[in-house]
This record gives sequence, structure tokens and C-alpha cells, in this order.
Amino acid sequence: MAGYISEFFGYAATDATLTSIKAAASNRCPFLGSYCTKLLSRTKEYSGVCAIRQKTEGSPTVICCPIRLYAENHKLLYDISNMAFGRKLNLYAGRLAVEKAKCEKGAVAVFGKGWGGELRLPKRKGTGSYFVDWVLARLDGRGELAEITAIEVQTIDATGNYQNARIALLNGRKLVADTVGLNWENVSKRIIPQIIYKGQVLQREDLCKSGLFFVAPRPVFERVIERLGGREKLPEFPAQPASVHFVSYDLIADFEQTDGKIAPIGMVDQHNTTVYKIQEAFSSVSLPEGNIYRDAIIRSLYG
Repeated sequence: MAGYISEFFGYAATDATLTSIKAAASNRCPFLGSYCTKLLSRTKEYSGVCAIRQKTEGSPTVICCPIRLYAENHKLLYDISNMAFGRKLNLYAGRLAVEKAKCEKGAVAVFGKGWGGELRLPKRKGTGSYFVDWVLARLDGRGELAEITAIEVQTIDATGNYQNARIALLNGRKLVADTVGLNWENVSKRIIPQIIYKGQVLQREDLCKSGLFFVAPRPVFERVIERLGGREKLPEFPAQPASVHFVSYDLIADFEQTDGKIAPIGMVDQHNTTVYKIQEAFSSVSLPEGNIYRDAIIRSLYG
């Protein structure tokens, strides 16, 4: 398996302007306004890899760093807030929202990394946890808690190595292939069970009326839906406590890449079903015809 780095420290890997070179040289993430948060496991250098693509012709660029999805000052959070609560409200970090809600006749308190911090939730018995990436809490005009929702953001892990490709970009902005790949197997092993579990937890929340929002880059979104048997196995339902909203973000397709500028992203697809339909689809395995092992052995033994 081989692939390329598509975006490096926020800019297209093919962008050789002084702006992109300075961002890489200073290890700056333009979406955070500070250092890149991803460190290479062996060298502890800043990774800077935002998105990758496979070498196969026509392979899409896949966002592999969740921070990349928080472009435009966390526009994603505002989009989901509008969808969940059915109104446009300003977002504030944690308890700062209380006084703002009184002045603005409502506001949304945000709990998540870099905002209001993680909520102090009880520890789960056994493995796993109750934590989601983001919790949005709508406050009414009196500053009282009125409604909540949660967001799980998932990109994709890389396999192989992109060290040579990264060094080539740092030294002369050269685009070379490396052994980097995409860990699609993780989609079914880890992501789907988490969606099911966290969706069930939110269903037990009296103030959660819209369920869980699962946000992913378009290729990950499509792979999860495909793993669950396609949209026909996940019928659409209106928003409810047991809802799981699959929401897809991607680089804007008609954006004309201009050197020195960062490609915008936006919501490109969504599908709303329930945690029960996901659980049913996940446990419903499509089996092959009988005797596949026997036939394979015969072909191997006797040609």
C-alpha cells in the first residue's frame, strides 16, 4: 500500500508558497493558531499531516486529523448546534454561557477540548468510557439548562509510514509517495460499537431530544454506512432521543485551489437514523454461500 500526504500544516502539499513553507517550518497549525498537536511516536516531531490519499488513481483525499474539521473557528460546532436546537445561538465555553444567555435570550455552553473542558463524568465499569468529544448545552433566557446534545468526531488512523514523504515536503516541498495507508478495519472494530454504546447512553438523558451526532470526513462517513449495509438498512427517522445523526464534512469540491490559501470544508451529506437500527444492522452479517473453505481447498490442491 502506498499513498501521499495531501495537506501539510493546513496547506495543500503542492503549495510551495512562503506562507505554507513558514507554517511547516514553525510547526504551526493554522486551525488552532498554535503548535500542531500530533507528535510522531518515535521522533516526537510535530506531524503536521492533515490529510492523505492513496496512490491509486482517483483515490479521494481523506482528512486524518480531527483538528482539520474544526476549521473556520469551529464552524462544525455551530452547524450541529443549529441542527440540534433548531435555532441560531452563540456558543461559549462552559460556564461563561450562563451570563451570556441572560443577555442574549439564550446561548449554548460548549464542553470539549479548548472550550469548557471535559465534563466530570462517572467512570464506566469495565472497558471504555462515557466521554464524547463535545457536549452542547442550550441555556434559556434565564441561564437555565434547557436541552443537551453530544458530538462524536472521527477521522481515520493511518497505517504504514509517511516519514519520507514528510521529510520531502520539509526539504524543498517535494511530493513523494510513501507506505502510508488508511486503517479502514478500525471503522467496524471500534467506531461502530462506540456509536451504539454512546447513542444508548444519550437516550437515557431527559434533556437530550436529538440524540448523538457522529461527524466524519466523507470517505469515513461512506465506509461506516456501507459497513452497516447501506442506507436501505438504516431507514431515516425524525430527530428523537435515540437518534444518531451521521454528518459528513469534506473539502469543498468546487474550491479553486490557490497557493497560499487553505481549502475550506463544509457539510456535504447527512443521514439520520436510530441507535436501534444501527445495532440491528451491525449484528446482521451477510454470509457467503456454503462450502467456501472446501471449494478453496479443492482449488488449491487440484487446480
